[in-house]
Amino acid sequence: MMRHSFRLAALTVMGALLLMTQTSFLPEGADTIYEADVVVYGGTAAAVMAAVQVKQMGMRVIVVSPDRHLGGMSSGGLGFTDTGDKTVIGGLAREFYHRLWRHYMADSNWRWEPRSAYGNRGQATVALDSSYRTMWIFEPHVAEAVFERFVAEEGLAVLRDEWLDRDQTGIEKKDGRILRMRTLSGKSFRAKMFIDATYEGDLMASAGVSYTLGREANADYGETFNGVQKGVFHHRHHFQHRVDPYRTPGDPRSGLLPYVSSDPPGENGTADKRLQAYCFRVCMSFEARNLIPFPKPEGYDRSKYELLGRLFAAGWRDVFSKFDSIPNRKTDTNNHGPFSSDYIGGNYDYPEASYARRREIIRAHEQYQKGYLYFLANDPTVPEEIRAEVNLYGLAKDEFTDNGHWPHQLYIREARRMKGMFVMREQDALGTTNIERPVGMGSYHLDSHNAQRYVTEEGLVQNEGDIGVRPKRPYSIDYGSILPKREDCINLLVPVCVSSTHIAYGSIRMEPVFMILGQSAATAAVLSIRKGIDPQILPYDELRAELLKTGQVLERPARPERR
Repeated sequence: MMRHSFRLAALTVMGALLLMTQTSFLPEGADTIYEADVVVYGGTAAAVMAAVQVKQMGMRVIVVSPDRHLGGMSSGGLGFTDTGDKTVIGGLAREFYHRLWRHYMADSNWRWEPRSAYGNRGQATVALDSSYRTMWIFEPHVAEAVFERFVAEEGLAVLRDEWLDRDQTGIEKKDGRILRMRTLSGKSFRAKMFIDATYEGDLMASAGVSYTLGREANADYGETFNGVQKGVFHHRHHFQHRVDPYRTPGDPRSGLLPYVSSDPPGENGTADKRLQAYCFRVCMSFEARNLIPFPKPEGYDRSKYELLGRLFAAGWRDVFSKFDSIPNRKTDTNNHGPFSSDYIGGNYDYPEASYARRREIIRAHEQYQKGYLYFLANDPTVPEEIRAEVNLYGLAKDEFTDNGHWPHQLYIREARRMKGMFVMREQDALGTTNIERPVGMGSYHLDSHNAQRYVTEEGLVQNEGDIGVRPKRPYSIDYGSILPKREDCINLLVPVCVSSTHIAYGSIRMEPVFMILGQSAATAAVLSIRKGIDPQILPYDELRAELLKTGQVLERPARPERR
């Protein structure tokens, strides 16, 4: 750990030195201004890949990251990668997963189990050629180290813990062009092109770009699985048992149990502003020498988990289906079942909230999820066999060591979505249409987590919003989906909060796709600077040629031979 800390410190010094070479200073007392060809706002995997691509194309780039840790969810606990068809993942994204494979090929990196014991659980697959292999399942700290190695190799200038000033003074804009963005620390950044690679889309919103929140009506885009989806159950994340939602069973006057909404769910297919639930992807260890028992959170109130106790009493037992194994006797543990790690309804105001309010929401999610784990491990209403198995796990002692072994990134499955030049729809993400200007591909299920928990007409509790629909084939993502309309902004690209309907975003929102789109956005930004034109009118043939040259996959490739 000391070597790792020293390396990060060295990288911070390197970034500071690099920034000095491209920084000018205003008179004392005024803002410090940093200048580059491209400014990337965000600390996600998409942000890192965008910056790497700009640098590799020979232009100056600064990463302005509100996060101290780089990689977003890819280093924040989501180690069991949602991939779909792996052959459509190319470019820097595939290089990231190849570097993970290289790491795990060394026996010395298997501290808690021999490499042979893990077997093929890492999804190591033949990539675009037989010599270029990949690892899709990994530990969080290993992923973060890979991102930091990209930063070091490219000599990227990265400013961390820098938060966009979201007031009117945060963005200076003229004639549709961002001239300068300002952070709360007083730093200002000028660039020819900006890239918003955050999960929230704060730069996009502050720049006056049109966006939407929540679920569209099916009628808006001719879709089927958008809007309210009451009674539609594609996974096992709904109540299959009859569970009473009232504090005193059978008595509505007693009030509802915690985490059950009194609002009517709405009519199927209609629009609302609800968001699919967030959670933390907790990295657990089942190695006794490397785990910390699930702690009792401050202010723990067992009555908040009465609904889970009733679920067990009704006969539900399927707790462990998403304790997905990753190397070194650890898990990437995700939501599973009707009452699990997803804090349903706890995120509705997150995208538009102030930073202070967002911190409250993040803390509430942490308290909810820690309480959930403590309840599972200790409460007498939990069946003994489940408690015994839960207590074989704990927080991984060697992960997130500066944050109490808890993930530093809340899983923001969906926040703002841009209304850009092209809107990706359900039909596009199902692979039933032809995309004319592809800048990357997706292939994962159209996957939405529950958006609400309500009371049915029978007086029982039920969840709504869980959807999983498989595309017919991998699909291409249109260039216009990462571009604002010209009347909104002409020097900004948005590879994460892309222009998409809610249900199409359910597939696009996968981490490999964000990396792909981050690289493509950076490529378009650099080409536009070189030609002195807006990215909205960049000739697509030129962009396509450059994307292919850098290894991006734009249409479905031929399947490689199995070896």
